[in-house]
Amino acid sequence: MIYKRSSALFAQAEKVIPGGVNSPVRAFKGVGGTPIFIKEAKGAYLYDEDGNRFVDYINSWGPMILGHAYQPVVDAVVEKAKKGTSFGAPTEIETQIAELAVSMVPHIDKIRFVNSGTEACMSAVRLARGFTGKEKIIKFAGCYHGHSDSFLIQAGSGASTFGVPNSPGVTQGTAKDTLLAKYNDIDNVAALIEANKNEISCIIIEPVAGNMGCVPPKEGFLQALRDLCDANDMLLIFDEVMTGFRLAKGGAQERFGIRADIVCFGKVIGGGLPVGAFAARNEIMDYLAPVGPVYQAGTLSGNPLAMAAGLAMLTELNNNEAVFNRLEEKTAYLHDGIAHVLQTNNITHTINRVGSMISVHFDNAEVIDFETASKGNNDTFKAFFHGMLNEGVYIAPSAFETWFITDALTYEDLDLTIKSVESVVKSL
Repeated sequence: MIYKRSSALFAQAEKVIPGGVNSPVRAFKGVGGTPIFIKEAKGAYLYDEDGNRFVDYINSWGPMILGHAYQPVVDAVVEKAKKGTSFGAPTEIETQIAELAVSMVPHIDKIRFVNSGTEACMSAVRLARGFTGKEKIIKFAGCYHGHSDSFLIQAGSGASTFGVPNSPGVTQGTAKDTLLAKYNDIDNVAALIEANKNEISCIIIEPVAGNMGCVPPKEGFLQALRDLCDANDMLLIFDEVMTGFRLAKGGAQERFGIRADIVCFGKVIGGGLPVGAFAARNEIMDYLAPVGPVYQAGTLSGNPLAMAAGLAMLTELNNNEAVFNRLEEKTAYLHDGIAHVLQTNNITHTINRVGSMISVHFDNAEVIDFETASKGNNDTFKAFFHGMLNEGVYIAPSAFETWFITDALTYEDLDLTIKSVESVVKSL
């Protein structure tokens, strides 16, 4: 494929935008080459500025669960925009989507809308600290909860070692309150709690990790975290920015049957517009201002356009639960097809899948955490990515990102993808 216009646009963007992009992974640093610039999208397809068409497995990193430019969402946004785009005052639609979300997700009574998943997770941790009166948090290596200072932490060795910042601009004072645990290792978590008795406010986790590829929780791991939180007066926070309204109507809580104390949302809940949210039972949410002492605010929170998009999306999912079965079936079909091609061609690999999240790792070891995810052959992934792109299939430009399946994908699209893999692996 030819990317002449995309290359020119990237060169132009680099002059006025750091790295030419407004979010780092878009720059293709993980795979090399020049990013493609998207002109438009419809259903399961992206169209770039050079006129190339791609079958899309990024889907705006998750929210396009029903496809790009999904008509009910587009209509809702257009109609709402005609009546004004922002008021800085309450609107009825905020209550409507809140009522719907609370009815769909187990174990939550109230929800507050913000503008991004980062903001949701940042606010959830502040709320947990305020509610418990404790300052430290546990997060997991490889889990991404946005770019708030508390989350950009890398731990030293040893269960009781304080974290150290792995991004300039994060202070040592912030880092000391973040403890880094190993995903799927409950003994490691228990040791951290024991070493910091009565100091930890919460555990925050992606119940299915999506930022080291797709990494499922081991059987019993989430329940063990729930038990540890109950035994130590800590809150369990599920970062369901990716999994919320995607793995099931009620998200990971419903799928795994685990109760979280606070749940963070993004992606699907905004129908493709910038929206995040966090939710919990009444006694926790009533710690938020203006009712309680924990302050959180945002001028554009509950923006009517974003609320209209989110309400239209959740309404469609709530009224058509069969979509989750279709997504599961399509993802399993893709998994089986890719696995068969890779096995037939003796390509070392592991494929992880949960619901409509899937990732291909070029290593034969089980991928259960960030350490094992990092062992994959990145050179093979780079070649695989560019090969798939040239075949007209757009996957995440990083070995550490999950693919997202959309219901707009047809089985013809899936077969095309599998055939593309067959073509690409011949040159790996």
